[in-house]
Amino acid sequence: MITLAIETSTPRGGVALFRDDALLFSESFTADRSHSSELFVVIERALAGDVRPGQIVVGLGPGSYAGVRIAIAAAIGLSIATGAQLLGVPSIAALDEGEYLALGDARCGGYSCTHVRAGELQSPPAILTREEIEQLLSATPLPLFSSEQLPFPGIEIRFPQVDRLARLALAGKSVHARGRLEPLYLREPHITGEEIRNSKSEIRSA
Repeated sequence: MITLAIETSTPRGGVALFRDDALLFSESFTADRSHSSELFVVIERALAGDVRPGQIVVGLGPGSYAGVRIAIAAAIGLSIATGAQLLGVPSIAALDEGEYLALGDARCGGYSCTHVRAGELQSPPAILTREEIEQLLSATPLPLFSSEQLPFPGIEIRFPQVDRLARLALAGKSVHARGRLEPLYLREPHITGEEIRNSKSEIRSA
């Protein structure tokens, strides 16, 4: 089985290719606002020689909404062309191999906190206030990781590792979605797909 993994939920993106559990290709890149231009070049290198993946693993975040959507769109296109199965894994599950708290900025004054153990989320990301985060961090003995700068002491910057993401999926761990992939939201999007469809219907009938 050939597995292609794509991770673009943070400014540091990555692509990896496995044959069964053997790593054939791994490349990371820093793109921030230009994931689309970098990603497809790296995917092309990974699949050089007409390699056809049997499954594609995508990091679902939480993180950059645009980055995750770009990865999902690329995976869907490749899946249509190759018939590969689509798998989605939370990106925060691939920050480290041990037990830790994954933190992030949930905007609107909130911060996300997720307990991860051995590559599996112990609960969905919780959104906490600054005061709640400060209390939690003062009491926990666990390592603290984030992929962005946060206003709290003791947090180490870590980015999801694309090869670790693939290995989680290969081991059947943290597979959040199959086939239909959506970003892992910290908050519900302000505009849903149904609202967009309704808006289009209203425009057409106006």
